[in-house]
Amino acid sequence: MSRKRHRLVSEILGLKRRRERGPVDADPLRGESGSARAAVTELVRLFPRGLFEDELPPIALRSQVYSLVPDRTVADRQLELQEQGEIRVIQLGFDLDAHGIIFTEDYRTRVLKACDSRPCAGAVQKFLASVLPACGGLSFQQDQMTQTFGFRDSEITHLVNAGVLTVRDAGSWWLAVPGAGRFIKYFVKGRQAVLGMVRKARYRELLLSELLGRRAPATVRLGLAYHVHDLIGAQLVDCISTTSGTLLRLPET
Repeated sequence: MSRKRHRLVSEILGLKRRRERGPVDADPLRGESGSARAAVTELVRLFPRGLFEDELPPIALRSQVYSLVPDRTVADRQLELQEQGEIRVIQLGFDLDAHGIIFTEDYRTRVLKACDSRPCAGAVQKFLASVLPACGGLSFQQDQMTQTFGFRDSEITHLVNAGVLTVRDAGSWWLAVPGAGRFIKYFVKGRQAVLGMVRKARYRELLLSELLGRRAPATVRLGLAYHVHDLIGAQLVDCISTTSGTLLRLPET
């Protein structure tokens, strides 16, 4: 990872946290040369679990990973290698390119908890035991679910009602997270609010340190640092290195 990228990470995550974790060599982003897996580990620490009463698995976004692993091809390849094992990638729905990244074990734990003692519990347990380990994709087809894994239509309906699947189109479904609607609402509103903070600044630019030091609007429920990673990785702001630190500037339209 470049020195510029490490400076950016330090500014966002805070020098205090880095000191608490020990010397620079202990930092996973540095130790694993900016791997996507290390980036996800760092990003899920920013996820406000308490806001959702710990009912949602911590979610990072693919765009946030790009803020820490600037080579997108490398990041995507590493995420694909992880997708059938340690992590799952889900379609968040508000944009076709909006992909959430969740550690598989966190996903299993929260889904089982959400469906405990409900009529859907049996279908959910069957899905987690058979389909999830075998299929690493974002979506599932009807013949795959019924013929390969032996799901009845009623069981698929249970999975949809449980929020484990959402309809993609006739005969296919996206992998989903039960209760993710509230997160998506907070994320979309927060992204616009943080973009607005930069837009209202003089010359439509703001030092990263100054932005992170400001009081966030009430609509920024997920935290400024969480959204800044998204804005940078989604290229909604340009990052300019200055003697005063990283400057965030809205791209010229």
